[in-house]
Amino acid sequence: MKTVLANYSASISELKKNPSALIDESEGEPIAILNHNRPTAYLIPAETYETLMERLEDYQLGLIVNERQDEKIKAVEVDIDEL
Repeated sequence: MKTVLANYSASISELKKNPSALIDESEGEPIAILNHNRPTAYLIPAETYETLMERLEDYQLGLIVNERQDEKIKAVEVDIDEL
């Protein structure tokens, strides 16, 4: 059996009946949508998704910064007044 990665769950039938009520009940937490007692999707509020995407972007930018740390010794120093 697959692990359910949410504290809240609902069947597809429950989701069809009243999706807004499910979102309100979960108070911003993810909701596992189950089909035959197996998670098929996760439903999260828009604000939670936006926060997740911002954190993912920050993480990816951090990886780029770490990769480029070694390039610092190859940098050429330039005086802006000389440009």
